[in-house]
Parts: sequence; structure tokens; C-alpha cells
Amino acid sequence: MSTSASHSDPTQEPGRPQTGWRLTLYTVIFESDTRAGRLFDIWLIVLILASVLAVVLDSLPGLPAGQRDILYRTEWLFTALFTVEYLARLACVRQPLRYALSFYGVIDLLALLPTWLALLVPEVHALIDVRVLRLLRVFRIFKLTAYLAEFQALGAALRASRRKVLVFISAVMMIVVVMGTLMYVVEGQANGFTSIPTAVYWAITTMTTVGFGDITPKTDLGRFIASFMMLLGWGTLAVPTGIVTAEMTARRLGSQPVSRTCPECLKEGHAPEAHYCLHCGTALPSLVRDGEGVK
Repeated sequence: MSTSASHSDPTQEPGRPQTGWRLTLYTVIFESDTRAGRLFDIWLIVLILASVLAVVLDSLPGLPAGQRDILYRTEWLFTALFTVEYLARLACVRQPLRYALSFYGVIDLLALLPTWLALLVPEVHALIDVRVLRLLRVFRIFKLTAYLAEFQALGAALRASRRKVLVFISAVMMIVVVMGTLMYVVEGQANGFTSIPTAVYWAITTMTTVGFGDITPKTDLGRFIASFMMLLGWGTLAVPTGIVTAEMTARRLGSQPVSRTCPECLKEGHAPEAHYCLHCGTALPSLVRDGEGVK
């Protein structure tokens, strides 16, 4: 499991402190090209996965009261740890509000609020069932996106290819609307195609090769159109995959490792192949990339 060399885009950082304990804390929490930063990432990933597993187990029916009590206490332990982590993030950045309103800041807050709200909102006469709030704890799984480089690479590829994917989806929507309308005319209400929206729904399920079978063509012409759409679906499914894959490949071939941080003086800007800090001469840690140390 590889971790990202930087938890956030440098152009969107909420303010990196210059000196003091805040800089040290910032380096551990927001950067992972040091030993402390990598260990922090790994343990946080373990806690996130364990907390999500606790949510899943808590939803099982017929769970013994003793085990449910253990899960309840474990959940509060996770909540306390994530609360400390969230407060530490706000404390070590120069612009706490900017981080709180960022994507990862909102995810961090969503990971905490359900448990605290479940404590504050009474279960009787509540406007919202507390169980719904507790289920929102599963949002902690999205915290993983900040610590795995593969998530960030996929997100960057999706953002870069969003216009191509949007054009493709628009073309598919035009096809299903036209084919759905055609099937409405060919099959008619007697064969289950009661309206154009219903026929478009059939076209979408057919073209995506799902085929629920609740609506099926009865005429020979309708079956011919359905067969054509099934074959067309096999071809169209590969298009968005190819677009995103090509973008990921291009980024992987053209990307360079991020700058490294000295664990002693915390200065940045060292080349990936550097062995020693150019400011204080301290030996630099190996750069973690794809699960392997790059000397």
C-alpha cells in the first residue's frame, strides 16, 4: 500500500507554517515523505478501515448485547481519535477556515458529526432517526482518498478527461432517447412500452447490458432493435474506460516525483535522486513510490 508524497495539492494548501511546533505537526500530518509522516498515514488508514468495519458490524441483526456494547465503546474511541486529528489539522495550518471548508475538511467533519449528533439529539421525538446519522459514519471511507496516491491519480485523470467523458455520455443519452422513442412506436403500450420515458429506461438497461427483463420486445422488429442495442452496448462500455486509462497513462509517463522534505531542517525542494539535504547535509529518507523505496 503506497501513500502519497503530499496529502494535498500545494496550490490548494490552507497555509504551511514557517517555524515552530505547528510546522513540525504540519509536516507529520500533511506530508508523507518523512518516516513520521508515512507512519501517521499508515495508522490513520488502519483506523479508518477499522471504524468503517465497526459501522458495518453494528448493522448486523441479532448481534449479542455484549458485542454491540463493545462496538459502541469502540466507536467512541474512534470518534475521540478522529476528533483529536481534526483539531490538530486546524491547529497546525495558517488558515483553519480554508481547510475546514475544503473537500477533505468537510469529509473529516462528516466523520465526526454523526456520533456527536447521536449523543446530542434524543432518539424520542427526533426529527431525524438517529440511526441515519450513525450510518453517515461510513463517510470516513472517503478519508482514504487523501492518503493513497492511487486515489489522487484517478481523481486527476477523471478531472482531466471530464469533457471527453461528458461528450460521450451526451452521445449515449441521445442514442437511448432516439432508440427508446423508436421502440415506443414499434412495440406500443400493449407490449409494456407505456410511455417514452419507460421506453428510454428500457433502452438504458439494454445498452448497459443490464437487462432486468421487466420489459421485453415482442415483435420481430423490436427484437432486432434490441439485439442491435445489446451489441452496441458492448462497444460503448469500453469508450469511457479507454479515455480515463489513456489519461492515467499519459500522466504516469509524464509525471515527476514531488519534492522531498528534510526530516531535520524541514526544508523542501530536494530532487528525487538526492541523498543529502542541500541546506544542512542530513541524510534524506528514501522516497516511497509504488510501494518501493527509491534511493
